[in-house]
Amino acid sequence: MEPAPGPQEKYQLITRNLQEVLGEDKLMAILKERELKIYWGTATTGKPHVAYFVPMSKIADFLKAGCEVTVLFADLHAYLDNMKAPWELLELRTRYYEHVIKAMLESIGVPLEKLKFVRGTDYQLSKEYTLDVYRLSSVVTQHDAKKAGAEVVKQVEHPLLSGLLYPGLQALDEEYLKVDAQFGGVDQRKIFTFAEKYLPSLGYAKRVHLMNPMVPGLTGTKMSSSEEDSKIDLLDRKEDVKKKLKKAFCEPGNVENNGVLSFIKHVLFPLKSEFVVLREEKWGGNKTYTAYEALEKDFAEQVVHPGDLKNSVEVALNKLLDPIREKFNCPELKKLSSAAYPTPSKAKPGEKGTKNSEPEDVVPSRLDIRVGRVISVEKHPDADSLYVEKIDVGEAEPRTVVSGLVHFVPKEQLQDRLVVLLCNLKPQKMRGVESQGMVLCASSVGEPRQVEPLDPPAGCCAGERVYVEGYEGGEPDEELKPKKKVFEKLQADFRISEDCVAQWKQRNFLTKLGTVSCKSLKGGSIS
Repeated sequence: MEPAPGPQEKYQLITRNLQEVLGEDKLMAILKERELKIYWGTATTGKPHVAYFVPMSKIADFLKAGCEVTVLFADLHAYLDNMKAPWELLELRTRYYEHVIKAMLESIGVPLEKLKFVRGTDYQLSKEYTLDVYRLSSVVTQHDAKKAGAEVVKQVEHPLLSGLLYPGLQALDEEYLKVDAQFGGVDQRKIFTFAEKYLPSLGYAKRVHLMNPMVPGLTGTKMSSSEEDSKIDLLDRKEDVKKKLKKAFCEPGNVENNGVLSFIKHVLFPLKSEFVVLREEKWGGNKTYTAYEALEKDFAEQVVHPGDLKNSVEVALNKLLDPIREKFNCPELKKLSSAAYPTPSKAKPGEKGTKNSEPEDVVPSRLDIRVGRVISVEKHPDADSLYVEKIDVGEAEPRTVVSGLVHFVPKEQLQDRLVVLLCNLKPQKMRGVESQGMVLCASSVGEPRQVEPLDPPAGCCAGERVYVEGYEGGEPDEELKPKKKVFEKLQADFRISEDCVAQWKQRNFLTKLGTVSCKSLKGGSIS
């Protein structure tokens, strides 16, 4: 039997892989006297996805350190946050969360009997708690309440009063759950400092706050329930996991904002203390890493290929998801899942919104547009006006793209530059070479015709998604059907603004770093 860890060992377990700890001295003082009492809360809004394994992995660390851990299903918070969970679905979604979070914990070997599970409405509707909400509202300024929730509560032009109450309730939870510490993502920091400022004004103790980094999603941005491309659902089929990982941002040698590497670091390594990269013998065979830093170094030096990394994560992730899928394969939980997250109701034939009356939505989010880096450029062997380019879009292999740019852009100006690539056109042969995408370019209106490839913002990485302002969400079509002419219909409203910014109906083309533009063709078209 292993000896119980001492205070320093417990501290290391509790704080490993965290981005920040507020109250380190207090944390160590408690560990020298007794076990730490800590809670993690989750608002029961959108369906949990694989990023939830990150806090689950830390909960496993807390238990190894002997902590008393409470998991809060914050149902009332879910309603207060701009009604992300409608009142009539609140009970169903809370039940869904309870089942899925417990299934996740079981899949990584966390003993549920060591955890305490609580719903917010179990105590947040009590007379005492309600009185404290009023007491808190008498000392908190509107400015401080809005600032505290800025990173967590959905921000809208005309905010509801409920969103201002949200941070205060989260602060009070620390007292009513009788804990020493609260654990959450670094996006919660403003709420944590809000709690440290205002709880003492009610006569309650200041707590310790532990913060995880925000793990990037598959697109290189925050993993979000509302951004379909960025996350893998816990109940996704194996073929869906493969498809999403294949599209995931994982540029060779780039360790920044790499969601695949981050998942290994924050989930797979802490659980197993090792990670195996699976690869064919001709590429060196399987390699086992016992330290994440060694894997990151090899990836940065391109010893490990993105395709092998994605395949290895796919195998490891499916091992975690298999028991969850199996548990939710029973009729009772299938029914709960569809009831908690109903699909939008379909109108009857002839009613508004059906094929008989209105066409399907033709919106920019249906286009899979990404930043690409041109790796090589060659003249087409059978066409003087065409280039054949190899373009990296963050996938395992670069795409072959044929572009009619020979007469407009010198070969050396294309080599190694960033471009904007439409990735979900149906592949088609152009003079015998199959083209797997289209480089989007600005074109002048008059003669002589001028063409300039669109420029992503400086600092973008290959594979980053390009979207139209206001259409950030939504899943792109797997493949645009030529007969539907979705791209052609949208392209009719593509324009270059007077500021040389690419637009659709006067809405800017964007990446997370800013606007997509061209060098000089004001008022031009985009093709």
